[in-house]
Amino acid sequence: MPVENQDRPIDGLREEVIDQLIVNYAHEELSLEAFEGRLDQALASNDASKLGELVADLELKADKSYAEQKREELDLELDYDYGATRDVEYSINIFGGSNRSGPWNVPREIRMLNLFGGGEIDFTDARFTHPSVRIKLLTLFGGASIYVREDNHTVSRIISIFGGTDNSAPSSRSGDAPVVIVEGLVLFGGTTIKIKRTIKEVFVDFANRIRDIQRPRSNKAPNQGAGATPLFKRN
Repeated sequence: MPVENQDRPIDGLREEVIDQLIVNYAHEELSLEAFEGRLDQALASNDASKLGELVADLELKADKSYAEQKREELDLELDYDYGATRDVEYSINIFGGSNRSGPWNVPREIRMLNLFGGGEIDFTDARFTHPSVRIKLLTLFGGASIYVREDNHTVSRIISIFGGTDNSAPSSRSGDAPVVIVEGLVLFGGTTIKIKRTIKEVFVDFANRIRDIQRPRSNKAPNQGAGATPLFKRN
């Protein structure tokens, strides 16, 4: 006998509802407006009954191949692998700049020097291999931009002299969310710490990629693509 929604952990139920919304939007069972509207409600609600109502009229559910693709692209489940990357990485920008973004393994520590230059570190699509990452920076006549995810917890310990630090990133920890610690000295320069994409934007981008994959399958003749793995299953 299945467990009633009101007796389930709310975070797990919300994730399941969001998955079902994504696959139904990707399979064109929901319009973009309806998908975004229900997604907003799912992200904001802590009521099990209301969450269940958001998908009560939807047939499609996520299957194993969808879960694998979600894990590969979003890496929402934290599975720390301490041997996946080096303990320390360096970003040295002298009269120039650098950008670290896309899918990448985050080390335990990043040491950044910006001298008449600037560096950018983007954790939006990164895979955290440790529970926390410490960024030690020295910025002289330059700048640093650090982008975090909405589910990251950030700690700023920056001293600014004739410069400034703009920190608009989340600073309240939830569950086992990774911690991003930024510390160092900014002299005649600046540092910005903020969210690049909200959780909603991450989910919408992922849903659109899934939809792009699904559309060619829908347009194939019945004898084409017989070996393709379906991304969805109906109740």
